[in-house]
Amino acid sequence: MSFTGKYELQSQENFEPFMRALGLPEEQIQKGKDLKSISEIVQDGKKFTITVTTGSKVIKNQFTVGEESEIELMNGQKVKVAVQLEGNKLVAEAKGMKSVTELNGDTITHTMTLGDQTLKRVSKRI
Repeated sequence: MSFTGKYELQSQENFEPFMRALGLPEEQIQKGKDLKSISEIVQDGKKFTITVTTGSKVIKNQFTVGEESEIELMNGQKVKVAVQLEGNKLVAEAKGMKSVTELNGDTITHTMTLGDQTLKRVSKRI
């Protein structure tokens, strides 16, 4: 099963409270809450390149499953993390935040948890 493809954000739950917990300024939260992001994933074996474009902001992360890599978070902060592949899920934990990206057919569900806040984003392959 390959994650490779382009995915468009269809829905998200709990965006504003989660972004406040991440420390984003209110102005950025209000600007970003209604933008449809496009995620492009390229998987080559255990190597991944994930590019997320939201409006004019582009975040590009590259990592190899099981190896420590530096990735950029939604708030621009860079963290070291080792992403694990668990079946059809990419799982990572850093700075008290857990990220799970699950692929089911043409749908990717990305769930991020920070403290008592959970952001759920659902994207479909385009």
